[in-house]
Amino acid sequence: MEPDYSKLKKRPAYPFETVAVAIAFSPRLEAILMETKRMVNMFASQLVIIHVGKKDPHHEEVLDKLMNKIGFAKIKFRVIWMEGEPIDTILKLCKLNVVDLLVLGALEKENLYKYYVGSIARTISRRAKCSVLLLTNPSINPKKMRKIVVNGVDNPKTIHTLKATHYLAKNEKIADFTVVQEINTPLLSMTMAESGTEPEVSKIKKEMQEEDFSRLNTLINSIDKQGVNIELKTVKGKPGYAISNFARQNHYDLIVFNSPDTHLGIFDRIFTHDIEYVLADMPCNLLIVHSRI
Repeated sequence: MEPDYSKLKKRPAYPFETVAVAIAFSPRLEAILMETKRMVNMFASQLVIIHVGKKDPHHEEVLDKLMNKIGFAKIKFRVIWMEGEPIDTILKLCKLNVVDLLVLGALEKENLYKYYVGSIARTISRRAKCSVLLLTNPSINPKKMRKIVVNGVDNPKTIHTLKATHYLAKNEKIADFTVVQEINTPLLSMTMAESGTEPEVSKIKKEMQEEDFSRLNTLINSIDKQGVNIELKTVKGKPGYAISNFARQNHYDLIVFNSPDTHLGIFDRIFTHDIEYVLADMPCNLLIVHSRI
C-alpha cells in the first residue's frame, strides 16, 4: 500500500518530534545508538529504530541486550525490521512514520567505506522527506556539539535551514553559531574577465559580495534569536570545498546544508556540487535540513 504523505506536506523542518536511526550490526552500533539517544533526549522526541534485514532471534537478542545496557527504558521507541533494498526501505519507513530527522552513520573518507556515504547518502538525502544527520565519529560517550557552521547559499530554503539550526543550537545550549558566505573568486574572475578594466571588475565583485552579505544579514535579523548569537563570515574558494576547509581548520563539530533541490537541470543531476565536496571528505558531522517547501 502506498504511504500516506499528507502529514508531510508543509510540515516544518523542526521540531524534531520523531527521530529515526538506520542501524547495521557493526562494531559502531553501540556508539550510533548512544549518539541517537542523546539527540532523542535533547529534543524530547520519539524514536524509530530501522534495520533493513531479516528479523532473527540472534540479532534481536543482541539489540535487546544493547538497548538495556544503554538505558532506553525511559525512551519511547520501537524497532522495525524489514527486508528490502536499503535506500527504498529506509525512505519508505521514514515516510510511513512521519520522521523529522534520520540519523545515519558515516565515515570521513568516502573511499574507505561506502555504507551510507557516497551514492547511498546522496540518494537518501535527495529523496528523503526529512532532515538527515550523518555522524562521522559516533562515540559511546557522546559530547554536545559546540561549534556549528551553516552554508548561507542564496536559496529560498536557507531561511528554514537557519531557523532549524537555531532550534538545534538552542536545545544544545550553544551561545552562537556561524553562517558562512562562500565567495567563488575564481568563477567570478572568469565570468567578468571581459567586463572591463581590472578596477571595474574589482568594483563589481565587491558590490556583488556586499549584496550577498546584506541578503544574509536580512535573513539572520529576521530570526528571533532568543539569546543565540549568529555570526556571519565570508570564505573564498570553490563552493562546498571552502566551507569544508573552513570547518576543518576551525574545528567545527557540525556543518549544516540545505537539502538538495529535487528538480534539477540536466547538468546538475549529480547532486548539488557544493555538498559533493563535503560528502566526499567529511571534516565533521553533517546535517542536511529538509525544509519541505
